[in-house]
Amino acid sequence: MSQKTTPQKDAYTMILEAIDVGTFRPGDRLVESDLADRLGMSRTPIREALQRLETQSLLSRDGRSLIVASLDHNQMAELYVVRTELEGLAARLAARHATAEEVRVLRDMVKEDHALVDKPAALSRANRRFHKQIHLASHNRFLVQQLDLVHRSMALMATTSLAAEGRGEKALEEHDAIVRAIEARDEAAAYAALKSHISVAFVTRLKLDSQNDS
Repeated sequence: MSQKTTPQKDAYTMILEAIDVGTFRPGDRLVESDLADRLGMSRTPIREALQRLETQSLLSRDGRSLIVASLDHNQMAELYVVRTELEGLAARLAARHATAEEVRVLRDMVKEDHALVDKPAALSRANRRFHKQIHLASHNRFLVQQLDLVHRSMALMATTSLAAEGRGEKALEEHDAIVRAIEARDEAAAYAALKSHISVAFVTRLKLDSQNDS
């Protein structure tokens, strides 16, 4: 294993995960020397990781500093348009290609996630795992790659729609409907169920944001 590539990969992955879980939030300044101390590595792989994240628009420039990017209303709306279509396609392909074992995993996820309805942060992580499983069940590597990019950008939103009162339970009902359609090999129903699920999440997020701005 190359010792040269591992630190770069680790730095990128660790910073990306810190953004994803909210350790670094939109607007936070990322300082190369601080990150090197925090991650216990030299500044070179940190610098290269930050450059890569900037190229992917996960970081933006504030003068000479790099900060975690944030999405304005229009960017968020554009992201949801793309996400809705790609997620719907993933569900359609999953209904066509998912193995019995993959369907069982999805079913188990929905069942187990009911224990997390009062824990928005944990439910948000479980939600990402659920959607990722659908992406993989589509058996289309190019679609999976595009959805990975979309979900990275989702990390730039300061709140999760699952934090809204009652949303967790409703989201799991929607997950159940998606899994039932995939299990039934009903491609049109799976596509519609997933698109509806993302649409409701978007409306919920818009309501949350409007409350936070008031």
